Amino acid sequence: MMSRTNVKHERRGDPACVVVPPARPASTLAQEARAGLLRAPRQLPPKYFYDAYGSALFDRICDQPEYYPTRTESRLLERHARDIVAMVRPRSVIEFGSGMPRKIRYLLDACEATGCAPGYCPFDVCHEVLVNAGRMLTDDYPWLEVLALVGDYGAGLAHLPPVRSPALYIFLGSTIGNFAHADAVAFLREVRGTMCAGDHLLLGADRVKDPQVLHAAYNDAEGLTAEFNVNLLRVLNRELGADFDIEGFRHYACYNAPACQVEMYLIAATAQDVDLTALGQRVHFEEGAHILTEISRKFTRATLEALLAEAGFTVVRHLQDDCAWFSLVLARVH
Repeated sequence: MMSRTNVKHERRGDPACVVVPPARPASTLAQEARAGLLRAPRQLPPKYFYDAYGSALFDRICDQPEYYPTRTESRLLERHARDIVAMVRPRSVIEFGSGMPRKIRYLLDACEATGCAPGYCPFDVCHEVLVNAGRMLTDDYPWLEVLALVGDYGAGLAHLPPVRSPALYIFLGSTIGNFAHADAVAFLREVRGTMCAGDHLLLGADRVKDPQVLHAAYNDAEGLTAEFNVNLLRVLNRELGADFDIEGFRHYACYNAPACQVEMYLIAATAQDVDLTALGQRVHFEEGAHILTEISRKFTRATLEALLAEAGFTVVRHLQDDCAWFSLVLARVH
């Protein structure tokens, strides 16, 4: 499937793993906390949600009745996976931000049904999640060769190991919506730069819709999204020696209609002083002070296709559900 330099097997039966070095200096949690928490407006990137506990929480969020994105995208994949595989005939599948192995199964089932046996390269930051996911998949698809890529795809793709073409690069879950526009264009251009003739990108993106539907999706009745958001503070406490009072912050998510994005915050319920030991800093939070932890941009069909065009892609197929709540777009390089 690709060069096996620095490939490591955890134990017999585990998927092979390779660390993908950053192509440019990658900000550490400490650096991003210093930049994001010591001055207003306070913010942190959402990638730090996804430790092992956070990844498991998000997997549960995907099953909540209010959380339509995973369900809707999965139905699109179930309906169209065979056509996608038949069109691309991939020898390699590379998935950015792979997480738990839910939606990739639709594509692997389609590969199995059409006699296509690509290698699979999940690319994510959490080593433990990648290993567990790889075990599940190789148990269910004995023919599948998995090479897990451990790293931060946001730190550049120049050191991505070579893969066999034609390759299908996939970026699902509307994770592209977590990027500001300029960052989204830059990332997609970087993906494009790794691709060869005959390779395709499959991009999942959430669509603009009724704000009440969006509000419910990010404020589920069981409180899992709230727990997922607050878990970021546990990560800071563990990794930076911080002493955030977890109970002293609450989850808040709202839809910013002019910006076409959901914004997720942690709000201080009471005033508190927080020691960030690793930074040698003490930070005061007034009651009501907030930390922006995620944006989730929503697209129209036109804005999504314009984004891909700006990044240098040509749309091959644009698939959407009957309500136009979600899009899957298959694209190739201009």
